[in-house]
Amino acid sequence: MKIILIIVLLAAIAIGIYLYKRGDQDGDGDVDLKDIKASAKDTAKTVKKRAKRVKEELGDVVDAAKDVVDQTKDVAAAVKGKPRRGRKPNSKK
Repeated sequence: MKIILIIVLLAAIAIGIYLYKRGDQDGDGDVDLKDIKASAKDTAKTVKKRAKRVKEELGDVVDAAKDVVDQTKDVAAAVKGKPRRGRKPNSKK
């Protein structure tokens, strides 16, 4: 029973040290304004990268939406009985 308690206590101490050191960016042992600025710069870089990727994906979504609009026009034409537009499928022999 005492061994389990000691292991749990050591794990809690290790987690506490890890979380404390994670906030310490410049390695001087305390969390201060320099650490906050360094962390903010890292966060800003990450946000910029993600925003760029989101913008690229939104462009892809817009292109796909345009294709959907074109396809719905073709479906509406088919309902009206108009012949198929575009490439014809290969005929089977």
